[in-house]
Amino acid sequence: QVQFVEYGGGLVQAGGSLRLSCVSSGSMFSIDGIGWYRRTPGRQREFVAAITGSNWTTFVEVVKDRFTISRGNAKNTAYLQMNSLKPEDTAIYYCNSWPFPDGSWGQGTKVTVSS
Repeated sequence: QVQFVEYGGGLVQAGGSLRLSCVSSGSMFSIDGIGWYRRTPGRQREFVAAITGSNWTTFVEVVKDRFTISRGNAKNTAYLQMNSLKPEDTAIYYCNSWPFPDGSWGQGTKVTVSS
């Protein structure tokens, strides 16, 4: 099973930026798309953004004009650049395979946006 580890969260003021990193390991041959997901207290984990092996990207509507997703030179890395952050972006962010998050969930990285 593929394992995922996330980095880069932190505390930022509204309007600020953060860049999250995702590193995966394990049976990478089965991975094409990598997605970012987030969870806020009391809510289910939700999809945020994804990128395929051919660099096609998709985003949830609420972040579409503010977040970008990219992959590193190594197939097992992905990044989420988050700009113009809003308090409602506060969450724990996770990465996993996409469209089916079949990999082992990491602990996530916490993003807190203060108003």
